[in-house]
Amino acid sequence: MAKKSEKTKLGGSSILLTFILTQHSRDEKLMKSLVNYLGCGYYNKRSNSEIGDFQCSKFLDNYEKIIPFFQRYKIIGVKAQDFQYWRHVAELIKNKAHLTSEGLDEIIKIKSQMNSQRSDS
Repeated sequence: MAKKSEKTKLGGSSILLTFILTQHSRDEKLMKSLVNYLGCGYYNKRSNSEIGDFQCSKFLDNYEKIIPFFQRYKIIGVKAQDFQYWRHVAELIKNKAHLTSEGLDEIIKIKSQMNSQRSDS
């Protein structure tokens, strides 16, 4: 989630909110239909692998399309908490908190609790 992108006044650190959904390549048709249905993002099959990703990095698409979709069609299981963290980061970005050192620190802390960084992984 945290990547170098646009310049900020915080020593070059910046935030890029990216939604990534990974599935086996046998689900490629389903993933591409998600791109079409949501009208955003793209599908990328990883080279030398049998998996592919639906990715969306455009903030407005994430905020106006991805978040409402997954609020309506709830994620269940361990990824539900990751989604709530990710959605919270989206709210911080929308409110420009990521442009402050405190907001950036909060986002970094949230990121440390997600996905592979989570202690229960």
